Amino acid sequence: MRGETYGGQSREARAADRGERLIGAGLELFAARAFDDVTVADVCTRAKVSKRYFYEHFTDREALLLAVHRRQNDWLLAGLAAAAPEEPADLAALLRPMMTTLVHLLADHPDSARVIYINAPRMELRRRGLLRKDADLFGQLIRRTLPEPHDVLRHDRVLLGLVAGVTEVLIDWLQRGMADDPDVLADHLTGFALALLVSPDE
Repeated sequence: MRGETYGGQSREARAADRGERLIGAGLELFAARAFDDVTVADVCTRAKVSKRYFYEHFTDREALLLAVHRRQNDWLLAGLAAAAPEEPADLAALLRPMMTTLVHLLADHPDSARVIYINAPRMELRRRGLLRKDADLFGQLIRRTLPEPHDVLRHDRVLLGLVAGVTEVLIDWLQRGMADDPDVLADHLTGFALALLVSPDE
C-alpha cells in the first residue's frame, strides 16, 4: 500500500520512533523544569515531532509525564531486583547491595531521579499507587531471608512505611543537590530498613 513505508521504515516503526522521542524529550524537560513550566510545544520542539503526532500518543502533558515516570520507576525497580542476591546470608546482606544500587543509580542518572522523586509525585494518587507497588516488590525480595510474618497486616504496613520513608530521605538528598556521599547514604538507608524490619514481632 502506498505510504506504508517511508525512508525504509514502516508506519508502525515511525510511530514507535516518535513515541520514543516524545518520552525522551519529556524525561529531559520534566527533569529540568517544574511540570507547569513544560508545554506541549516545548516537548514537540525537543522531540522534533508535530503536535498532531503528540496527540496521537498522549492525551495531554500529564499523560506524557505518567508514561515517563512509569518507565523510569520500572527501570529503577528492575535495577534493585537485579542487585538483590539470590541466597543472601541474612537480611543485611540482602539490603546493603540493594540500597547501594538504589543510591548509585539515582546519582548516575539525575534526570531519572528528579522525574521519579521530585516532579511526578505532584500527582498524589499516582505516587501512592507506586509506593504500594514498590512495597510489594520489596516484600517479595526480603522473603529470601525473613520467615513468613506472624502478623501479615503489620508486616505490610511496615513495608509501606519503609518505602515511604526511604522515598522521603531520597527526596531530601536530591533537593540538597546529592551532596552527601552515596555510600554513606546507602549505609544509612540499610540501617533504617534493618531497624524497621528486624523486630521481635516479625
